[in-house]
Amino acid sequence: MVTTGLVAIDSTILATAVPTIVADLGGFSSFPWLFSVYLLTQAVSVPIYSKLADTVGRKPIILIGVGLFLLGSVLCGLAWSMPALIAFRAVQGLGAGAVQPMAITIVGDIYTVAERAKVQGYLASVWAVSAVVGPTLGGLFSEFLTWNWIFFVNVPLSVAAGWLLLRRFHEVVPSRTHRIDWAGGALLTASTTLIILALLEGGHAWAWDSPQSIGALGAGLVLLVAFVLVERHAAEPVLAPWVLSRRLLATTALIAVGVGVVLMGVTTYVPTFLEALVGSSPLASGLALATLTIGWPISASQAGRLYLRWGFRSTVLVGSAITVLGAGALAATSTSPSVLAVALSCFVLGLGLGLVAAPSLIAAQSSVGWGERGVVTGANMFARSMGSAVGVAALGALVNARMRGAEATADPQAFGGAATAVFVAVAVAALAIAVVALAMPRGGRPAQARPDARVEPAGS
Repeated sequence: MVTTGLVAIDSTILATAVPTIVADLGGFSSFPWLFSVYLLTQAVSVPIYSKLADTVGRKPIILIGVGLFLLGSVLCGLAWSMPALIAFRAVQGLGAGAVQPMAITIVGDIYTVAERAKVQGYLASVWAVSAVVGPTLGGLFSEFLTWNWIFFVNVPLSVAAGWLLLRRFHEVVPSRTHRIDWAGGALLTASTTLIILALLEGGHAWAWDSPQSIGALGAGLVLLVAFVLVERHAAEPVLAPWVLSRRLLATTALIAVGVGVVLMGVTTYVPTFLEALVGSSPLASGLALATLTIGWPISASQAGRLYLRWGFRSTVLVGSAITVLGAGALAATSTSPSVLAVALSCFVLGLGLGLVAAPSLIAAQSSVGWGERGVVTGANMFARSMGSAVGVAALGALVNARMRGAEATADPQAFGGAATAVFVAVAVAALAIAVVALAMPRGGRPAQARPDARVEPAGS
């Protein structure tokens, strides 16, 4: 939970400090890269770390992630210019790319199937608390101290996380010779970097039909094809073809893509929608959105009882139905918006996503053994990152087409129509999750498997 808190706090603390950082360092036109480069390096490194975790174990990989995150945080706090801060945020992203998937993989190792959903709920609650604590700390540090402290606050958390991992987490790693797939790793990193970069920056830093967008997407797709060809002949591929050829793993990965799209659509546009259309304060709009992160851990913590009784597929179907209901309510009420209606819709949406994301991931993890669980978890999280990138691109293009360069506050009526279109698209994505959930393989209730590893009990 401490390692998850590192990523969760960092994901929410920066936004409120951006004006202060820009005032100090300059580079207003470049500040979106503070978020883009972090998401980019985090996403592209996840499959690599996940494969290495199945090779050398989880503990060294998550410790490397914590170390990189600590290094990046210190460097960000000492940054002297916007380009330097952006570069150091990339280091933070490389650390987060190891920390987040390893935390979830370790949960799959040390807890039984029945226990995992409750623990996933605990992890989701960390994000819920961070959604409130992060922006508050960012505002306090910016106003009463300096913006540098939004990064230095990660230092004690990183040290605590590393100490707890060293003292409490022990695992048994099978000893055998491995052949590292360097070519596959390089091709996957290069191809996904170019594709995600094109999706994140298309329509913002450059036009969709510009040479930059066409070149990045084209080169990324060519390298992705080369990656697939290389993986077919690799002795120990970074992302083995079976990961997407098995029906359960393929459907849960597609569900993760849909979850990424839904999350990105809601978290990106709900606050601006309320501020522009209702005139609510940033605090009120932030709290309305925070109801999503409250509903999520509530349902995720109870998901274990449901899938042990009904099975994974039925639980995900119930969750996707609730997700469709919440997304549909958000789209329906957007024509006559209110903070209360949006908050209730987001809460229902969170309840649904909690019953979708956790059970689908646990279903994928439970279908493989220790030596494949890291890759499967990483593939699922990478799919969600790709969904987020696609969501940013598609929904951003939808808004830009309707706004035609106007600011949300300058033309609230036009932005209201654009936001409604976004929320309808989110509802469509939620419906797509339900359709994919129907394609999940039918099966009985999950077996009560024993955990593969144990954490040393406190005081031993």
